[in-house]
Amino acid sequence: PFLPPSLTPLLFSFTDTAAPEYAHSIRLDGDIILGGLFPVHTRGDRGTPCGELKKEKGIHRLEAMMFAIDLINKDPELLPNITLGARILDTCSRDTYALEQSLTFVQALIERDGSDVRCANGDPPIFTKPDKIVGVIGASSSSVSIMVANILRLFKIPQISYASTAPELSDNSRYDFFSRVVPPDSYQAQAMMDIVTAMEWNYVSTLASEGNYGESGVEAFIQISRETGGVCIAQSLKIPREPRPGEFDKIIKRLLETSNARAVIMFANEDDIRRVLDAAKRNNQTGHFLWVGSDSWGSKISPVIGQERVAEGAITILPKRASVDAFDRYFRSRSLSNNRRNVWFAEFWEENFNCKLGMHGRRPGILKKCTGLEKVGRDSSYEQEGKVQFVMDAVYAMAHALHRMHRELCYGYPGLCPRMANNIDGKELLGHIRAVKFNGSASTPVMFNENGDAPGRYDIFQYQITNRSAAEYRVIGSWTNKLHLKVEAMRWRTGDPSLPASVCSMPCRTGERKKVVKGAPCCWHCERCEGYYFQVSEVACEMCPYEMRPDSNRTGCVPIPIIKLEWHSPWAVFPVFISMLGIIATSFVIVTFVRYNDTPIVRASGREMSYVLLTGIFLCYAITFLMIATPDVGVCSLRRIFLGLGMCFSYAALLTKTNRIHRIFEQGKKSVTAPRFISPASQLVITFSLISVQLLGVFVWFAVDPPHIVVDYGEQRTQDPMAARGVLKCDISDLSLICSLGYSILLMVTCTVYAIKTRGVPETFNEAKPIGFTMYTTCIIWLAFIPIFFGTSQSAERMYIQTTTLTISLSLSASVSLGMLYMPKVYIILFHPEQNIPSIGSLCQTAVECSISLICHICICCTEAEFVCLHFLPHLFVSDQKTHFYMKLNLE
Repeated sequence: PFLPPSLTPLLFSFTDTAAPEYAHSIRLDGDIILGGLFPVHTRGDRGTPCGELKKEKGIHRLEAMMFAIDLINKDPELLPNITLGARILDTCSRDTYALEQSLTFVQALIERDGSDVRCANGDPPIFTKPDKIVGVIGASSSSVSIMVANILRLFKIPQISYASTAPELSDNSRYDFFSRVVPPDSYQAQAMMDIVTAMEWNYVSTLASEGNYGESGVEAFIQISRETGGVCIAQSLKIPREPRPGEFDKIIKRLLETSNARAVIMFANEDDIRRVLDAAKRNNQTGHFLWVGSDSWGSKISPVIGQERVAEGAITILPKRASVDAFDRYFRSRSLSNNRRNVWFAEFWEENFNCKLGMHGRRPGILKKCTGLEKVGRDSSYEQEGKVQFVMDAVYAMAHALHRMHRELCYGYPGLCPRMANNIDGKELLGHIRAVKFNGSASTPVMFNENGDAPGRYDIFQYQITNRSAAEYRVIGSWTNKLHLKVEAMRWRTGDPSLPASVCSMPCRTGERKKVVKGAPCCWHCERCEGYYFQVSEVACEMCPYEMRPDSNRTGCVPIPIIKLEWHSPWAVFPVFISMLGIIATSFVIVTFVRYNDTPIVRASGREMSYVLLTGIFLCYAITFLMIATPDVGVCSLRRIFLGLGMCFSYAALLTKTNRIHRIFEQGKKSVTAPRFISPASQLVITFSLISVQLLGVFVWFAVDPPHIVVDYGEQRTQDPMAARGVLKCDISDLSLICSLGYSILLMVTCTVYAIKTRGVPETFNEAKPIGFTMYTTCIIWLAFIPIFFGTSQSAERMYIQTTTLTISLSLSASVSLGMLYMPKVYIILFHPEQNIPSIGSLCQTAVECSISLICHICICCTEAEFVCLHFLPHLFVSDQKTHFYMKLNLE
């Protein structure tokens, strides 16, 4: 083995120092010597390597190592006939000093060249043979362990730490001879991350003491947060090794810059923890921060003494451990007389009992003298230090590994065989260390993984103040590869059982999406999914399908309600009322005409054409019921057929009548010969020919586009999706509707033209004038209908307005025809029957003597054999019965 040139002078300066070689170390003789590194003293100030004594972390732990060695040496089953010894050094909590001390462990492995060295008398020098260290227990601090591990690995000396938890030490390529009986901070960081996640905190700050422990722990936590993605780091602050005055106040103020990040993850030593809590108290932040402390805080009292309120609610983590009762009995029995092997025990005695040993005691300001009869636990407080169990487990792990090695190399040989006495191979011993598995001092399993790490087992504590104002740490859960947290056992300063918040942004309500702030994935603004959008995920909204709308929570889509024009709707009640009155009136007229079918008024009205016209009027009223009925294929088919058919019937009949009147008078101006096609049969043929054109168009429409129903979601697709409705209707477009009515409107316009042409007919002639008034009024109705119908095409009430407008327009048109053409005749038939009887007498002798009949409204001359109406042309004169200058017009 060799030592790097840079360390050689340091080693020789250490070995060639003052005579008392073991003045600052403990040496226990044995067949196999183990090294031990403990922070017996604190770090010194002003250039001094060591400071005050550490009673618990120093004395308790090194006594635990010696106690474990005593137990092993007494155990007949473990390393029988082999005695373990120890060389225990003080690291003074400083990594550079610990490195200097640890060179003691490699002295025996360095070959010294004394050829150039001579004593004063010329004799060659005699070197004291150093102890050969086969393994090292320690160190405590991770920074010290890292420094020492770098030198021990060069000489293949296995090292087992009882307290170093830095994740960096898990790197088996750099620290291959390092093992530990405590879990690394990577497990602790994972446990702390699981706690933060269970508390539903996603925005936290971190605080670390400068050094390997704090920085590595925080780095592991940050790395896990990046991998999981559920927790954001608001700030990551570091506490300097040598903090300046006011440094901790600045840390608190910086933490308050992100006030929403109330949770603070702390990887700091207990001195820094105490000063952070004190700064929070000075800045009146009691109850604001939610502390999550690592195992350096654990369940220690020293960091929280005097500042219990500001520490209340703190969650801390500590490797699962148990108190070793046997050690308590051992340590309480220690005294100055029976513990001379511990060179620091006298100093501990003075510190523990606050007294002074003799004139040269280490506590000059103390007047009280120690009697030596004081007793630990009786005359002073005593509580077993938390890592005692792990110190003993580390020693036992080394002993079990040596036992396995002895059984393999020296099977059946009492004591050390030559293969182990001369040289214990460190690499081979390391293999046995990594293979050990046994129940430790607290009956917990001790084992190592391939990186030399112990399994992660932690207890979770919370610092609580009870109703009696007593503060204590209470176990609220555990972590063994998985978190088990008793949330109901947690207590908070406010007394509110609900979990306090440490989030950048509060969770969005249902129906709102997160709009993440750039660079801060845990901070967001909440935006509501508006319109027809629903929340598909935390960060996205999507539009519902066209026939659906968002539900009340906007977390999904529901079908848009489908509506139709209901019978009880005001939009339907009024048209139905008009239609029912019209149907009753039309039925009454039809019944009257049928009843008085052979009377002069009915015969003179043209019975056949009257019935056709009345049928059209009836259909115009009846179509209202089809327009309001629930759409289906049958209803839609009937709508197509009858929508324009009623008007077609009406205006085809009126057109035929007006055309006939026009042709009669035009023919009378030219000749006394009667026009063609003026008989009732001819009129019916012409009328039904006109009607057949409408029916033909409807049948073509059926063939090209068969009727079916649709749900129109666009008609009432309002800005507010809650008001959106799907309209169930027949698939008839506005253009198709106009085309269906267009032919009837054409007939109406043509009829109006003929009504205008016949306006010069004598006032006493037949129906020319009533037909004219009917057509003028009908044109006005339909001219009003067109802007109302098409002007409301974009209205949300389109279905109601257009249906109502159309049905009322049809009913009004029918009512005008019925009122002007038939009601006067019905009135005469029912209330003036005397005018419904033909005159019996001779033929008219002169135009002046012609009797005026209300039947034909023209001059008539009657005989018993026939009933004729004679129209006197302006240039003709009837003198007697034998004069035939008349036109025989059979008005039937």
